[in-house]
Amino acid sequence: MSGLPAQERREQLLDVTKAIVAARGFHAVSIEAVAREAGISRPIVYGHFDDLRGLLEALVVRESVRALEQLGHVLPADLGHGEPRAQLLSALHAYLEAVRSDPDTWRLVLMPPEGAPDLLRDLLARGRAAVVAQLAEAVRPGLGSGGPSPDAELTARTLSAIADESARLLLTEPERYPVERLVDHAGWVLEQLG
Repeated sequence: MSGLPAQERREQLLDVTKAIVAARGFHAVSIEAVAREAGISRPIVYGHFDDLRGLLEALVVRESVRALEQLGHVLPADLGHGEPRAQLLSALHAYLEAVRSDPDTWRLVLMPPEGAPDLLRDLLARGRAAVVAQLAEAVRPGLGSGGPSPDAELTARTLSAIADESARLLLTEPERYPVERLVDHAGWVLEQLG
């Protein structure tokens, strides 16, 4: 395991840290635990991160950025063209597929474990605000025949809450709440709105 280029080693250490957090929570992470799991010595970990706080902050920044990038690819930008409900359902489906393909990242983002650094909560709050703002602009023209949204922000928050709760259900009980079931139900909800 020695001899990895610096960036690859850094990513390896963040991956190991993420696995520890996913399996046992933030409290289980230590420089010693990361070094042991990575099969290297502690000085190598310290060579990439000044201390445990720096390691944890690098992890939450990486995972927050990863999640926001995934969301950025699936969020609809303009529902004024085409069929708004179909676009929203397509976006939800893509979001849930991203969650299913990277559950550890999304558990960290949607269900931060106890002991999560304050930085994670701050990044998540800013990320959610950006997502709601983008979604509010997309839903402002309305969801179909009902006309413009009377309160685009609340519409966006409602749709975001449905999407995030669907993702949490997928993460906690994927057999009971498969993507198709969640998207079908969201489709029914959208039908009721417009």
